[in-house]
Amino acid sequence: MKRFNKETKTYKLFKTLQAGERVTPAFAETKLGIKNLSAEVSRVREHGFAIYRKNRVAGNGVKVTEYVMGTPSQELVALGYKAKRLGITL
Repeated sequence: MKRFNKETKTYKLFKTLQAGERVTPAFAETKLGIKNLSAEVSRVREHGFAIYRKNRVAGNGVKVTEYVMGTPSQELVALGYKAKRLGITL
């Protein structure tokens, strides 16, 4: 598995998610300097981490998207094993 370059925005996002924080686009831009959060999330996912997107409505009625790191579902793990059995690798 590839390692993250510690000087990248992807690494900053990974460490924030790994610490259990929820990351919104506003947080990512102001605290991490990330303008395209979904692209950075995709990069973290490509390293094999389960990152989930959750939508919620804030107290003021605004819809907010947030990302959290979690445990992969049984279905996702099974798909990984099936892909490997079929010869699909990274």
